[in-house]
Amino acid sequence: MNRINQLFERKKSDILSVYFTAGYPNLNDTLPVLEALQNNGVDMVEIGIPFSDPMADGPVIQESSSRALRNGMTLQLLFGQLKEAREKITIPLVLMGYLNPVMQFGFEAFCRRCAETGIDGVIIPDLPFRDYVENYKPIADRYNVKVIMLITPETTNERVKLIDEHTGGFIYMVSSAATTGAQQSFSNEQQAYFKRVQELKLKNPPMIGFGISNKATFDAARQYAAGAIVGSKFISLLAESQNIDTAASRLIATLKG
Repeated sequence: MNRINQLFERKKSDILSVYFTAGYPNLNDTLPVLEALQNNGVDMVEIGIPFSDPMADGPVIQESSSRALRNGMTLQLLFGQLKEAREKITIPLVLMGYLNPVMQFGFEAFCRRCAETGIDGVIIPDLPFRDYVENYKPIADRYNVKVIMLITPETTNERVKLIDEHTGGFIYMVSSAATTGAQQSFSNEQQAYFKRVQELKLKNPPMIGFGISNKATFDAARQYAAGAIVGSKFISLLAESQNIDTAASRLIATLKG
């Protein structure tokens, strides 16, 4: 069974997934970051593939992506770094990146390397759902790589159910139509959206991302979904602390008190 499915079978709530950009703050920090997050009790990690035009990302992740590219990070290099990861890392790993570098690499080659390096799922925000179903799902399924789709407050119930039917792993609930970035609390409208999706009783557990930065937003995500995805806050802590272990422990203290 895929590690993502194993996680959600074992743990039904309070799941914490953390995003970081591969090659940030330094080129060879990928494995140390993974180890620090796992050692601090993070349940799942999303590894960002840096890209020059990250349209869904706010300024914090954009800057981390730019720096990672300046450091020399490439998808080929990232797979090389991940080759030894499974000797120490047991939690689910998800690659998150844009379509352009994945297509340049070749989608089947990408899925094959994911399988070889122990990557359990992929998130490609600009991959259209219809294209995924018609052209890419059979390839991903062949390598047991879960393709995780994003939904937003504008996604209709019918569309959410369709995505749920054709994807695996979990449903990525984007908290707002804005780009990534920390916020202090969720509005009534956002919470109504969370409740609407919660009431659909989807087969794939929903995880809430974008804007999770403190205990209040983390607790709200836990109330309405299986857990939360944190990105910008952790990258900010990496920049502030200049120490990976300190950044990881500070993140947990910030979210859980």
